[in-house]
Amino acid sequence: MKKIIISCLTCLVCYNALANVELPSIFGDNMVLQQKSKVAIWGKANTNKTIKILTSWDMHTYTTTSNDTGYWKIFIQTPAAGGPYTIAFNDGKTTELHNILIGEVWVCSGQSNMEMPMKGYGNQPVFNSNDILVEANNSSLRLFHVQRAVSNIPQNNCVGSWEVSSPETASTFSAVGYQFAKRLQAILKVPVGIIESNWGGTPIEAWMNKESLSPFTNVKVPQPNDTAKADRLKPTCLFNGMINPIAGYAIKGFLWYQGETNVPHPTGYDDLMKSMVEGWRKLWQQDSLSFYYVQIAPWNYGAKKDSVPYLREAQQKAASKISFSGMAVSIDKGNEFTIHPPDKTTISNRLLYWALGNTYHIKGIAYHSPYYEKIKTQNDTIAVSFTNTPNGFMSDHKDIVGFEIAGSDHIFHPATAKIVKNTIEVHSTNVHQPVAVRYCFTDFIEGNLYNTEGLPVAPFRTDDWK
Repeated sequence: MKKIIISCLTCLVCYNALANVELPSIFGDNMVLQQKSKVAIWGKANTNKTIKILTSWDMHTYTTTSNDTGYWKIFIQTPAAGGPYTIAFNDGKTTELHNILIGEVWVCSGQSNMEMPMKGYGNQPVFNSNDILVEANNSSLRLFHVQRAVSNIPQNNCVGSWEVSSPETASTFSAVGYQFAKRLQAILKVPVGIIESNWGGTPIEAWMNKESLSPFTNVKVPQPNDTAKADRLKPTCLFNGMINPIAGYAIKGFLWYQGETNVPHPTGYDDLMKSMVEGWRKLWQQDSLSFYYVQIAPWNYGAKKDSVPYLREAQQKAASKISFSGMAVSIDKGNEFTIHPPDKTTISNRLLYWALGNTYHIKGIAYHSPYYEKIKTQNDTIAVSFTNTPNGFMSDHKDIVGFEIAGSDHIFHPATAKIVKNTIEVHSTNVHQPVAVRYCFTDFIEGNLYNTEGLPVAPFRTDDWK
């Protein structure tokens, strides 16, 4: 599907006409509704009009009335996963939404690494995309792509439609989001709906609403009467155009892959993430929605390289600040020549592990990467301990790369590292009295240290030096 840029004026008129009842495009044929939930449905009709809604799974009729502006909203109870079903709307005339499934619904958002479609970008492939796409026909998997839109004020609708998964529809869908949803559907054996709302090269501030940005006095938020043109780089403009229109559609959680655009200013990124998630959850009226995200990809960031490890550090800090969240470490899956690593399967799997283990509570699945815990100095060697290593480490029988060690002079030297029981011992002949250790604390490196479950050790530093 060709991506288009729409204005806020276009966004106002893209309702699905249903006789006198109008529904935002997020409600339509082929949609998936979150199972076992009270899900919100809203729209417009003639003013002060009685609307009856009949759900085919229980043949229950719900009744609501539009207000003086024609707006109406109602909550309906969904059953356990199943379908297909219909929903009939009657305001004097009857029309129906068809082929509706009940199951699990997720939203994926961020910038280009989340937006990258299964078919890849120009001269930038997604590994094994063709083999994945030949198996994309799946009537139990539904895809909704929020088309690009910017606005200085919150919009109530967007351009997009629910599509049944096929090689054609999946080829233009987020590679990370699609593969996450495909495996989730196969494992849970229920219908899955995945909504993508993303735009490459965009900062986190653009995905936040005005209220969430209010604590950050250095961020200039466009005002409703602002005559300046809305832009994908401006605070709130993507939230207004691409998140607000779907806010409140019942979901299980969010997937987030963003941060490269914020590399030049890493300080406070963790607080921005926390505020963004709190703002989204408030709009969805559910403060326990899962939020799983990917640490930025290894790459040669050029003039911005020195800021990269601090942005990753902020991303890791966010995990402890955001409830019901988790980070997928990607330090082993970068590419020296492109900011868009082609291995999207591994990344989607790591997000999936978080969902299966932490959201769906399937026991026996490892999803936490090892994080630095503490160090112990032993003469000229530092022993590093980590969390989430119940069975120790592995490095595919290769030399462990990425460790540096420093003495009191604050000068870091490349170091050798070896697995000793449940710790990593780090040593350099150039540092006789070490006091600090860093691991993969740079822009591009392919870390190769994992726990035995295959999850990579997260980049870290033990110092707090400027």
